[in-house]
This record gives sequence, C-alpha cells and structure tokens, in this order.
Amino acid sequence: MSTKKKILIGLAVVIVAGIYAYVYSDWFLPAKVQIFHRVSAPRPSRKALRRAPVGPLPPVVAFGFDRKLKLTRVKVVPLAAWQADPKTLPVWHLVSESNSMPVKGFMYGDRILGMVPYVKDSRPQPLETNVTYRLLIEADLGQGQHDFSLTSPPPAAPAK
Repeated sequence: MSTKKKILIGLAVVIVAGIYAYVYSDWFLPAKVQIFHRVSAPRPSRKALRRAPVGPLPPVVAFGFDRKLKLTRVKVVPLAAWQADPKTLPVWHLVSESNSMPVKGFMYGDRILGMVPYVKDSRPQPLETNVTYRLLIEADLGQGQHDFSLTSPPPAAPAK
C-alpha cells in the first residue's frame, strides 16, 4: 500500500471519528451547571450579639455547584415577576470585573472574590418568606439556574 493511500485512509478515519463525536456525544454542547441550595438558621456574630437586638435575623441561604466555576454573572430574581417580565429588577446582581476566583459555592449576599455589584454600591435585598426566587448564573464552563424559596418558620410553641 502506498504512503498516499495510508494518509488518505488515516484522514478518513479521523474525519469519521470527529463526525461521530460531534453527533453522538455532548462534548460540543454548552455545559449545564448543577446547582443546589441549603437554607439554615442564622448564626449571629459576636459583634451582633453585643449590639441591641433589632429583630429576628434572616435565614442563611447557601448555594453549591457540582464543580468549581469561574463565575461571570450571578443574579437572583423573584420568579413570578421575572416570568411576567424578564427585565424585572433583581434582588441581587453581581458581575465579574475581569477574573473571578473559581468557587464551588457561596452564600446569598456574600462577597465573591473578583465580582462586583452590577449597580455600583448596591446591596442585596432581604429575601422574603414564601416567595420563590430564581438564581441565574453564568460561568466559564456554562450557565445554570435554580429555583428556591424560604419557607416561613414554624410557629413558636406556647410557654408552659
């Protein structure tokens, strides 16, 4: 067999393998990010304990991913309002200035290294109970969304 035929057969094999990989695998599709959340009771800091109580602290919402991501955008919107009008104002919106640090999770309202508020000097709004929110993220490896809500706490037991 001549060298020319060997090169053509090798090239044909590579082309067929490439077409097969493109059609039958998800290598070329944008990656979907798996997101989960956890709502936990607030833990007041020592500084907060020294101050006069101003009311109940809001619960803490932590988000996690299936892998480390370099986030480029984080947005939390009320789901019903967002479905009615996708231009609704978010309750929390961060964007990456240049290079965000890879993270595997974060807490609502916390500072994420390399990210700044979309609107300068804005702060995250407190989350309301019994309202469904949607977390929208964009990252270097794909994008994702996750719906979550804070349920109202159970009523306090009567004192005996």
